[in-house]
Amino acid sequence: EVQLVESGGGLVQPGGSLRLSCVGSGFTFSRYWMYWLRQAPGPQLEWVSSVAAGSGTTYYADSVKGRFTISRDNDKNTAYLQMNNLKAEDAGMYFCAASPDGGDWSPQLKQYWGQGTRVTVSS
Repeated sequence: EVQLVESGGGLVQPGGSLRLSCVGSGFTFSRYWMYWLRQAPGPQLEWVSSVAAGSGTTYYADSVKGRFTISRDNDKNTAYLQMNNLKAEDAGMYFCAASPDGGDWSPQLKQYWGQGTRVTVSS
């Protein structure tokens, strides 16, 4: 059974940092692209970042470029999202997703999701 478990969310002041983790099990982690997505209050889902399987090439939404860093540790079956200089608009539920298909994230990819971790940015 594929499982993804996110952790690391919490309350942080504007300008602060958090590191999210996503531990995968039940699949060959190294062969899957890993994605981070977020959902602010409301239905809209926003892709945040991706890290490719194999090459480990990283991709970022313009809204987080230069502030967030995605990484993966295949030995630990874990993907990370280091978030620095957090802004109020970064608040929301953060989800990691894993896909064997890879490429730009879309709902059409074969993918597995975790249950999310909440990030609150407030003074």
